[in-house]
Amino acid sequence: MKSDSAVEPQGPEENTPSGLRGVKNIIIVMSGKGGVGKSTVTVELALTLRSMGKKVGILDIDLCGPSIPRMFGISNQRVHQSSYGWIPVYPLADKTIALMSIGFLMNNPDEAVVWRGPKKNSLIKQLLDGVYWDDIDYLLIDTPPGTSDEHITIVEALRQYSPEGAVLVTTPQAVSVADVRREITFCRKATLPILGVVENMSGFICPNCEECTNVFSSGGGKDLAEEYAIPYLGNIPIDPELTKTLEEGGNFIEKFPDSRVASTMRTIVTNLIRDQ
Repeated sequence: MKSDSAVEPQGPEENTPSGLRGVKNIIIVMSGKGGVGKSTVTVELALTLRSMGKKVGILDIDLCGPSIPRMFGISNQRVHQSSYGWIPVYPLADKTIALMSIGFLMNNPDEAVVWRGPKKNSLIKQLLDGVYWDDIDYLLIDTPPGTSDEHITIVEALRQYSPEGAVLVTTPQAVSVADVRREITFCRKATLPILGVVENMSGFICPNCEECTNVFSSGGGKDLAEEYAIPYLGNIPIDPELTKTLEEGGNFIEKFPDSRVASTMRTIVTNLIRDQ
């Protein structure tokens, strides 16, 4: 399988047990459309879980937009293989967060993955089975936006591991909420539990007075959750410091523990893991 944009993926050796067997809880992060901050939510969920003493893995399966490595400031890292499969990248010295992304397999991070469906699905299966996660409490899977055969591949491959379910990310606008309706339908048809809805970009935090203003409409995610009788996990405002920290590859939760975003993330994670 030759490609100008990605290294030929090589899975684990034959008969090697799946690395997912070392994962205690699997959470899939989904969105009905792109641009709603799904990857940002994934990163902040991971950092918040870490702040609560959990060991976390992130598997970035957004093949056309693998942004997780950049958000941790490690875009130039490469994964290595062992007899157990790919060894994830550890961005922090204490190895409490492990990352695997198609971005680590790219020869050039600026090039696109121009592959047809079967080739993408094959790589997704390799990423799901071929990474050696060493004693992970939570694995967060950042998926492509929308509902496609790639999502079917993910859900079917994970079924034997009984994932906890999906977190659905939306923004307040009606067009984003409408797309999440399709995501809910997909999850129910695929018998994937829905852990809850997160409304991202819900208000703007003024960098001077810390007042939160609803630049867009608000409450769409909460109304949707009530309509479908699924948990509403919380709403995350736009904070310029969060954007800046992500661009620098920093740890927002650690740097701004008293911020409204950090407080909201702790509430969301507490709601997520309450019954686990």
